[in-house]
Order: sequence, then C-alpha cells, then structure tokens
Amino acid sequence: MLIRRLISFVLLGLCLPSQANAEGETDGDPARVSERALLGSMIAIQTVAGRTEEFQRLTLLLRRELEKAGITQIEIKDHDGTQTLIARWPAGRSNESKPILLMAHMDVVEAKPEDWRNPPFELREEDGYYLGRGTADNKGQLAGLLLSLQELRRQDFRPSRDIVILITGDEETTGNGARRAVTEWRSLVDAEYAINFDAGGGTVTRDGKVDAFMLQLSEKAVADFKLTATNRGGHSSTPRPDNAIYALAGAIKAIEAHRFLPMINEGSRAQFQMFADRDGGRLGEIIKAWLADPENREKADLVEAILPGYTRTRCVATMISGGHAPNALPQRAEANVNCRIFPGVKIEDVRLQLQGASGPDIEVSLVEGSTTPTAEPTALRDDILQAYQFALETRFPDAPVVPMMSAWATDGAFVRNAGIPVYGLSGDWGISGTSSGSHGLDERMLVEAYHGQIPIMTEFLRILSGT
Repeated sequence: MLIRRLISFVLLGLCLPSQANAEGETDGDPARVSERALLGSMIAIQTVAGRTEEFQRLTLLLRRELEKAGITQIEIKDHDGTQTLIARWPAGRSNESKPILLMAHMDVVEAKPEDWRNPPFELREEDGYYLGRGTADNKGQLAGLLLSLQELRRQDFRPSRDIVILITGDEETTGNGARRAVTEWRSLVDAEYAINFDAGGGTVTRDGKVDAFMLQLSEKAVADFKLTATNRGGHSSTPRPDNAIYALAGAIKAIEAHRFLPMINEGSRAQFQMFADRDGGRLGEIIKAWLADPENREKADLVEAILPGYTRTRCVATMISGGHAPNALPQRAEANVNCRIFPGVKIEDVRLQLQGASGPDIEVSLVEGSTTPTAEPTALRDDILQAYQFALETRFPDAPVVPMMSAWATDGAFVRNAGIPVYGLSGDWGISGTSSGSHGLDERMLVEAYHGQIPIMTEFLRILSGT
C-alpha cells in the first residue's frame, strides 16, 4: 500500500493536501483566523487568463502583504493581459553573495461554477480541508510564502543576502512572465539559485507517518504539435481511399503506439529508487530490473505501464477537427498532440519522430508559443537539501527528502534554462493516495498543511538567507 500511495503522489503531484488527523480549526486562534482570511481573499480574486482587472486586484493585495513583511521595493509589470510582481528584500548588511530568488504564481485554471458543488472562488472548509480554486495550485503555497516572510519580519530577522520574490500571472498558460523575467527583467531577478514553491511537497499517511518530501530538480518540457492532413475533397457519394480524416486517424494511431527511447536522470532515478526500496513486491522488482538496465526498452515499458510519463518523452492526442460538410469528402483534418518532453531532449527531435510515425500524408508542425524550455536537470546542493531537512524536522522528525523529476512543467523551466539553478519544494504535505483536485473539480488543501507550512518555510528561509 505504501508504494501505491507514493505513486499517487507522483502522478497527482502539484502540492497535495494535508494531514487527516488534524482538522485545523481556526476558532479561538487569532493567527489562524488571519491566515485563513488571507487565503480566502486570494481565492475570491478570479485570476483566470483574460481577466486583467482580477490580476490587478490581486497584485494590490500582494503588495500590501509584502509591505507587512517590510518589503517595499516592489515592481508590478503589466504584460500580455496579466501582471508579474517582482519584489526585493535587501540584505541587512553588506554582502557579496548573489540573491536568492523565491518563485510562485497567482494565476489559476478556469473553474466553471455549474460544474462545482459549491462556488469555486469562495473558500470553504469541509472535513478538514480548505476547498476552492487555487488552494492547491498555487495560491495556498503563495499565501504560505507571504506569511513566512511576515513571520521573519516579526522576529526582526535580517537576511544576509538579498531575497527576490517573483510572482507571475501566466504560469498556467503562456509562461511569459517567467520568460520575460529572465530576459528583459533579468537584472531584477538574477540570483545564485531559485526556490520554486510550485513544486515538491510531501505525503503523510492517515496515521501521521511521513512517506517522503520531494525536492524537484528537473521537469519535463511542454510542446504542442499540429498534425495536418489536406486533400482535394469531393462528393461523399464517390469516396476514395485518399481521405484526409482516414490519414489523420492513421497518424494518431501510429503516435499512440510510438515509444520514445527510455531515459533517466538524477531526479527520476532517485524517486524510482525510493519506490523500489519501499516495495517488497512485484513492482519493486520491475523497477529494480529497469534501474539496473535503464536503456532496456522492454523493462522501461513495464515501468511505464505502471508509472506513465516518467521513463521517457510522452505524446498524446488532445484535440481533433476535420471536414467542412456532412456530404463532402474532407479537404482538411487536424489534430493537436501534446508532448511532455524529457529534460535535455530537443523539441525538433520530437517533431521529427512524430513526423516519421505519421507518414508522408501528414504535416507535423510545432504550435507557436506552446513550448517551455527543455532545460537540463539542476545539480543537487547539499546546503539546500540540509536546510530543507532541518526545517522539516521542526514538524516531521526524520522525514526523508527525495530528489524528483516532475512530469509537468512550471515557471521553473524558464529560470533553469536561463542558467539559474531551480529547486522545487514546499512546506505543505498531503495524504498518501489522495488527490488535491488541481486543475479539476473541488480543488482542496487540508487545513493543517496550509497552516503548518508556515513555520516550516519560515525556518527554511531563515537557514538559507541567515548564514
């Protein structure tokens, strides 16, 4: 059961909910009342792509919260229908060290009220959970970061190096905030390394035992490809074998069957090794066999069947359209194929493989603006690992920290690709084998994890920036 819980964490990812044996009641605790109020205010602001005024409302709120932490060097950048906030907490004394960059995002995926049991943009508490769009991805962690900074200020903490905060408004869509940050705004965010609060986190069993906390070192890149079949068409009463829809269907089936070469890196090996070590059954044997021979396609396929998306690049058809009339042969048929590309693999190499699988009757082209960088994994640093472990011990003694590769993409890909090492982690945790509902219905974060992340991240930031 433990290995299945851990598998669920990796597959569901994206900062799962919290510990079930603590209901997290806020009544009678002024600090928790205030912490909950902040999250409720953030959830109520509908920072969905295209709602520019909502982003303006939230950045004003974020500015006020940062000022409570004594951080007044704040710039808000208007761009691409959204906003990006960049703030700096100057060092308390002269220091030659480069800054630390702290990252999170304020945008959320759309949530249609008619699909939810309750209004998605109203924070509510149910069975020990906070529910609402953004609780798990990424407003819960963003609020935790703000509250941790405020707690450091209350303790009269002065960082030994500058702390830079980057909060983007389009992580779920174009990633232009992060892209611009490391190019035209590079002087504002340049840092020795970045901590990304949109990755990592832990899992805890229902009886309170820690499975593991994950430290993201790499992430898959994203790219969309368009498959296009064209034809001269004609009357449907005289069908021919050269049918655009048939050609497209054949290409899609070929891509379904296509398998990219298996690959492994420091992050994915560590998480697979954790699975293998903790499972005494058949799954552990399958993983160990592949780890001993990672280029073996058959062994990788067995692992991929259980843990899809972690042994190689994967591509899947996600949208399709074709034809122009019910009584006419189709002149055009198109499909979108979404690819999650293993770190280090070139996007053009993926396109060429898709083209080879699709055949000569199909044109495969990259969808402009759909890609995130295919950055090489970040090297693990002992000081960050030890700081994370020490901070976790304030709540979870002996909690294992496991490096990982995420199968999804974040703003960290742009920063990592620009030469700034990125470490994805957070102080929240989830129940093993349960879903946070990120990007889906009834998104949630268990109450105790929301409040409990604050002292963990406060201690983590103190260690990193106080030496």
